[in-house]
Amino acid sequence: MLKLAAGLLAAAAVALLLDCYTPAGSRPAEGQRRRRPRAPQPAPGAEADNLLWIVQVSDIHISEFQDPKRPTDFEKFCSETIAVIQPALVLATGDLTDAKTRDKLGSEQIEAEWKTYYSILKRSRVMEKTKWIDIKGNHDSSNIPHLDSVWNYYRKYSAWHKEGSFHYIHATSFGNYSFICVDATLSPGPKRPYNFFGILSTNQMEELSFMATESLHSNHTIWFGHFPTSTIISPAPGIRSLMSSATAYLCGHLHTMGGLMPVLHSQHRGGTLELEVGDWMDNRRYRILAIDHDLLSFADLSFEEWPVVLITNPKSFLYSSSVHEPLVKILHSTHIRILAFSPSVIVSVQVYVDGVDLGNAHQASGPLYVLKWNPQNYSEGFHHINVTVQDASGRISTRHHIFAMEENLSLRFAFWPSVILLTDHYVLARVLFVLIVLIQLALLLIFRYLQKPALREKPGLLTLTSYSLHVFSKTNIFYYSILGLNLYTVLGPWFVGEIIDGQVGACFSFGVFVGGSFLQGSMTFAVGILQMLFFNMPLMAYLCWCLLLRCQGHSFRSHIAHIRGPVAVLAHLAMAVLLAWQVYSCYFLQRTYGTWAFFLSPMRLWLVALSTALIYKTWTLKSSELRTYIVEMKTSQSH
Repeated sequence: MLKLAAGLLAAAAVALLLDCYTPAGSRPAEGQRRRRPRAPQPAPGAEADNLLWIVQVSDIHISEFQDPKRPTDFEKFCSETIAVIQPALVLATGDLTDAKTRDKLGSEQIEAEWKTYYSILKRSRVMEKTKWIDIKGNHDSSNIPHLDSVWNYYRKYSAWHKEGSFHYIHATSFGNYSFICVDATLSPGPKRPYNFFGILSTNQMEELSFMATESLHSNHTIWFGHFPTSTIISPAPGIRSLMSSATAYLCGHLHTMGGLMPVLHSQHRGGTLELEVGDWMDNRRYRILAIDHDLLSFADLSFEEWPVVLITNPKSFLYSSSVHEPLVKILHSTHIRILAFSPSVIVSVQVYVDGVDLGNAHQASGPLYVLKWNPQNYSEGFHHINVTVQDASGRISTRHHIFAMEENLSLRFAFWPSVILLTDHYVLARVLFVLIVLIQLALLLIFRYLQKPALREKPGLLTLTSYSLHVFSKTNIFYYSILGLNLYTVLGPWFVGEIIDGQVGACFSFGVFVGGSFLQGSMTFAVGILQMLFFNMPLMAYLCWCLLLRCQGHSFRSHIAHIRGPVAVLAHLAMAVLLAWQVYSCYFLQRTYGTWAFFLSPMRLWLVALSTALIYKTWTLKSSELRTYIVEMKTSQSH
């Protein structure tokens, strides 16, 4: 019965996880703002009407020291790619510059990087070709004490210049389209890595709520920002709830997780799409997003890969939202519609549905290609559309997706991208950090006050582990040292240094104090988890092991010869590696936060000294203090 109950509980947990992290379709959130209902007409047809498209690029990271091709390629993108695509709007969603020192350890606003960025915009004349809206990312706001600082080069060298969140309305002959920027960058802006998460205050949330209400009069609302919602700390009701009336939220920041997640897309429970675009920095990625008769489609693209193809009707079912889009228009449409861009002439746009060749789409106007179809033939179930485009230079691109006319069908987003985008990681980090600390504290306290059982026979591995914890917890110098270390990890300042150049601050597990402001904990908890898992807990385990060897009658010199295999060498090597990591962390502090941070770092430099002293003490502790344990261990081994 217990096994059955455990199995049912596990199955329920998995089902709950899948329901939370593989969203399907769109369900209106409770209290969700609603737009006026939209009629099935006008529907997509043969005319180039009711259509606009924009471009998003993110994490450009213009650098003075890294990848000299990065600004060169970006200038070509601004001058040539944008000229071919001719978007109504370009959103550059943060991290315009790299803001790292030559050794990549420090954070510094480098004016030359900003000048390079701005000169590219000017030389390419991109601001004359389209509306260019560039916003700040965490790199653009690092090491800036306040918004009026001379180091805030965004104000001087960006195209947009404006600080904070804002609401931009793009007016067309067929309606207005709202673009709401979420500026969650920190002010004051600390150096890396403690600016990885964004924070929104109550006042900022109220401003965004007002903008959301304003945008209800528009055909569509697109929110955009640098940080994914999973890396934004916001007060109740939370940023996702606030943007529930939006069709999509466009962001960057995560750089495809170093290539592990080339596609980071998901959907909020209210139907809003969250679409992280890959970085320009290493991957040269950008996005084209189209709104065709109020149906939203997009394609994530690589620089200089032509032709660019985007199917706007029928749109992808996975990225559909019945809450925000008039999906009925697909069923009333008369033509398949495709946007195709290339520096060369497009010579062929071949369309296949469910493997059947429907023919070659013809050019309606500009980049729009259309092909007459009967959507009633595809009114039931899922169908697959495939479009192959060839240009005069012989280059070929193919794009395909699944579409459907029935709104009650279901397709799910991938599990891991949804976990990354929909989990509030700062909450998860807090919970895990507290749990890990409590586990180690519980071990110390339980074995401190639990009566040690007598060893009556030759002990096994589990008994030896328990015995070593008893010895460790009942030896005052080790017990109080590790107890104090864990309590200090939670409560004490980890280091004091120049969190921002010229401003001394203190870093705690629960947040950072700097410039008269408190920035609540986020990345600090993640660093705390690493500290607990890869130093505090291994240190305690290593000390227990050393004490156990002492109880077995070994000295530091003798134990290597008496222990079978490479166990002893590997154990010492592992501890040496962890100590080396701790020493490197001291170097990182010095390079990032200054010399004061190096010396005033209880959780780094001081901890190296404490750990070394404790390890030394395990081997030099007088045998008289361990006599009871040594005698008991020898007696049990003789049985």
